[in-house]
Amino acid sequence: MNYKGDKQLRLIANVVMICLAVFALFPFLLLVGASFTDENAAILNGFSIIPSKFSLGAYEYVLQEFATIGRAYFITIIVTVMGTVLSVSMTTLMAYGLTKKVPGVKVINFLVVFTMLFNGGLVPTYYVYTNLLNIKDTIWALIIPGLLMSAFNIMLVKNYFRTSIPEELLESAKMDGAGEFRVLVKIVLPLSLPIVATIGITSAITYWNDWTNGLYYLSDPRLFSIQTVLNKINESAQFLANNSNKFAGTIDVSSLPTVTMRMAVAVLGILPIVCIYPFFQKYFIKGITIGAVKG
Repeated sequence: MNYKGDKQLRLIANVVMICLAVFALFPFLLLVGASFTDENAAILNGFSIIPSKFSLGAYEYVLQEFATIGRAYFITIIVTVMGTVLSVSMTTLMAYGLTKKVPGVKVINFLVVFTMLFNGGLVPTYYVYTNLLNIKDTIWALIIPGLLMSAFNIMLVKNYFRTSIPEELLESAKMDGAGEFRVLVKIVLPLSLPIVATIGITSAITYWNDWTNGLYYLSDPRLFSIQTVLNKINESAQFLANNSNKFAGTIDVSSLPTVTMRMAVAVLGILPIVCIYPFFQKYFIKGITIGAVKG
């Protein structure tokens, strides 16, 4: 074996991956640095990782809405937890059922794949959710529409079950008297932590970052998620900046950090996910790698 060649290849691979990691991390560091930059300095000198003139002005304006933001964080946490638990539960149950040779499974499998390729469009979707399911201005408006169960996740979990769970193990459990639900809970799920963690973290990120459902289905500010609230704050700041002549003498619009405020809003929105993600990264990578194999 050519150990020298392997060592050089690993060195090159490590250097390439380090460079890619730096490129991936750079925009986030630039975002954080920009959020702590003085508004005028940002306009004159542009953004940099190290602020040319340090300022907390953007965060001060955002935190003026602390009560609203705190409630929005609470709503977002509730929605993320509830949505993730429901999404993972429904996805694993559906995926496990699709691995079984039962009547109608091919039709159901086709319908799942069909939804990955086609949908009814925004207007019919809005009509169904508001007129038939009546979720407008309820907490379910942030949980159900388009997020509760993903066809892609179902196929991912199904392929993982087929390729990673020995069929002999399942048959052995059934011979000992275990039913399908007990087999799923006691054997399949404990052996499927990577894929469960994968769809769990992707669902949680999707719920945390979602703001379109709040835009479409909510008009009650008490139900706004953090993303919707931060978007409203950003829009309000931009509105004041664009209409500064209308607020002369009432609001000091000239000092409003509209540029850096956008960066501060983005940092507040993604910070919790950035803190949580490293703890699930190893499961995420393994689950995606194995679950993507065609079963």
